[in-house]
Amino acid sequence: MEYADQNSGEDELIRLLLKRQSELNSLLEVTRAINKNTSTPVLIQMLEVILKNYLQVGKLRFLIEKSGTFVCVSKYGGEIENAGALIKSCQKLGKVKSPMILTGHRDPILSEYYYFIPFHHKNKPLAYALIGDFNTSGDMVSNDLNFIQTLINVIVVALENKKLFRERLQTERFHREMELAVEVQNMLIPLRLHKDKAVEIGAKYLPHQDIGGDYFDFIRLNDHEFLWCIADVSGKGISAALLMANFQASLRAWATVENDLSTVVERLNKIVIRNTKGERFITMFIAKYNEETRTLNYINAGHNPPILYADGTATSLNLGTTMLGVFDSLPFINQGEVEVKPASLVFNYTDGLMDYELRNNTHWKDEQLVEFVINNGHLNPDRFNQTIMDHLNLVIKGKAIDDITLLTLRIF
Repeated sequence: MEYADQNSGEDELIRLLLKRQSELNSLLEVTRAINKNTSTPVLIQMLEVILKNYLQVGKLRFLIEKSGTFVCVSKYGGEIENAGALIKSCQKLGKVKSPMILTGHRDPILSEYYYFIPFHHKNKPLAYALIGDFNTSGDMVSNDLNFIQTLINVIVVALENKKLFRERLQTERFHREMELAVEVQNMLIPLRLHKDKAVEIGAKYLPHQDIGGDYFDFIRLNDHEFLWCIADVSGKGISAALLMANFQASLRAWATVENDLSTVVERLNKIVIRNTKGERFITMFIAKYNEETRTLNYINAGHNPPILYADGTATSLNLGTTMLGVFDSLPFINQGEVEVKPASLVFNYTDGLMDYELRNNTHWKDEQLVEFVINNGHLNPDRFNQTIMDHLNLVIKGKAIDDITLLTLRIF
């Protein structure tokens, strides 16, 4: 009798050792697969094979956290539940930190399983596993549950690392995109501002973030004509920068071959529509000045109206059309024409100048801007731009919430 008991004990020990060896081999295979950056579906398939064949787990539901909710990435055995109901049932046990017996549980879905195994990181649930139809001896239950928990935890950590790696790549891609956008935009901003016997230009560009949507340009067309433009594209980032780069190229191409501003603006609108499919728009002010006739022709396409100052008076340049990129064909174009007196100042700006976040119950309105131009219109362009920024920071005491671009011309 003692001999039979001894043989039985040795057989049980051998069986346990073989089982442990099998478990270690399984973990080794999974670890090797993870080190080879095996895809998520293959890792899940390996998990299912191990649970089915080595541990005889007849029913499994494996849920992982994704974007603030849970998704079931593995399910076999039994009747398949509604995914939403399954997730809701598991989340009832969100505070459970260790394997839990589910037999007789009040929840009808959970009661169909034997065990609930949670996986957390710093109190944040990362995954849940439901185990059912699990036929194992009483002495082996604790060992088998520990192994299942270890195995799934290795896979959960691998999946979490994959997610973190993807997020890091996405972050790096975003930073690189922003760097490219900054490079593109820097190429759009004139490196040197023009000054000759007819005109002196001063500009200030203050992006709210690394990359803004503002743009300005100056083009000397011939010996007696020049053109300038200030614009603001909706949106930010590389797509906005690329749109503006295309816009600049198109503007320069058409402005040098087409005399009529209305035709240039119509062409630009069609280009914006074609490139954006109506998903972005551009506000723009474009003007052409003839030194011989002292005539300024302009079109304001939904942009903040520039201010023309001369002899103590200021005039807003409002005439024009709608924003570019909104309509397939512009519904109207009203081209403005004014005579420019000697030593006139033309102040162009983007809407960031007026979108200041105010403090101390102060206000910054269009009327105040016009008054400021009248009081300071005698300054040279660079000094004028700096003075208005000092006024905003020291008198208005506001905080910029958008890109600010100032383009000021003194026409002699």
